[in-house]
Amino acid sequence: MTSPTRITLKNKISPAFYRLHHQIKRHEFTHYWLKGGRGSTKSSVISLEIILGMMRNQEYNAVVFRKVGDTLRESVYEQLLWAIDELGVSHKWQPRLSPLSLTYGKQRIVFRGMDDPRKSKSIKLARGYFAYIWFEELDEFPEMATIDTVLQSVERGGTDFWCFYSYNPPESVQSWANYEASIPRPDKIVHHSTYLTTPREWLGEPFITEAEHMRDTKPQRYRHQYLGEITGTGGEVFRNVTLRAITDAEIASFDRLYRGLDWGYAVDPLAYMTTHYDATRRRLYIFREYFRLNVSNSKIAAHIKTENADNAVVRCDSAEPKSVTDLREAGINAEGAVKGPGSVERGMRFLANEIEEIVIDPTRCPNAAREFTTYELEKDRLGHFKAVYPDKNNHSIDAVRYALEPVSRGSRYGW
Repeated sequence: MTSPTRITLKNKISPAFYRLHHQIKRHEFTHYWLKGGRGSTKSSVISLEIILGMMRNQEYNAVVFRKVGDTLRESVYEQLLWAIDELGVSHKWQPRLSPLSLTYGKQRIVFRGMDDPRKSKSIKLARGYFAYIWFEELDEFPEMATIDTVLQSVERGGTDFWCFYSYNPPESVQSWANYEASIPRPDKIVHHSTYLTTPREWLGEPFITEAEHMRDTKPQRYRHQYLGEITGTGGEVFRNVTLRAITDAEIASFDRLYRGLDWGYAVDPLAYMTTHYDATRRRLYIFREYFRLNVSNSKIAAHIKTENADNAVVRCDSAEPKSVTDLREAGINAEGAVKGPGSVERGMRFLANEIEEIVIDPTRCPNAAREFTTYELEKDRLGHFKAVYPDKNNHSIDAVRYALEPVSRGSRYGW
């Protein structure tokens, strides 16, 4: 199989993707998250990369997923046909509509909808393996666990893999796709693009006119649809969260540690959190968590003794006085958090409004990262936000609230 004629991709991809192209070509990462607004050409770039990559290596095949199988033909299938034509190699590829596929010699691009997940487990190849795996409109899939299950079934038989995830970021911070994109890992890159870096002549004047009209008349919708920004629904509670690595050197310098514990067992997890609060900069660091189901009081006591060698105060949910007593009898310096009318609201407002920045290490504390970034007010049946904080998916939040109780009491939200 001969390689395609040398092609100058500079004329095929937007300048915003030049560096990413070289990273893909050098296989610097395995997971490529391409997000952005309308007209950013992210799907065009992925289709070009797959066609070029397959024609360079006879062992490479590709599989493309969307949530619903019926959407494949009019979207990613047509997108890949466009890429084949754009590269001038249409005579070397064989399209097929039933079953939907594109063939290059013995290599194939196959298409699957996740509305019939059994089909993804029964794909047979005449040659090679699935080096390219593409999830289009990622946010339409129900959760990351679905993606992981698919990867476990198709990411095998080879050494080099390129997994592409393309989507327009949902406006809500509660979206699992937005959260997953924020979690760093060494084999992953997240690339954001907008139509503003796409050559104007590729988009056409009608596209530009529509975009500018929305920019002038509905700026928030424009930011979401055209710039791919997470504008939010208005119900986000914690807009002061930063997810980043907290280094060992930083932790060694922390001298204002606060620990909190929210009880749980069979249904709700127990959450034990360790934090540092910099009162001068009003910055909270969340850097250790113990988040478990079915943990006995003796087991959590043993963990606290290891983590909290100085036996500093641990502030616990006072709704379970017997458990607090069990910790004390085990030698833990445990206190029940002070509760009363409005105590939840005061503590939450302190965390959300008075603290300038909440820094969470998503590797050390993945559950805290998830809860703080996705916690939103609920709406009533008329679509109005309720004036109470939801009591769900907030175990680490409650533990941090208990931990910071002596600080919040002295704030303007204190009592």
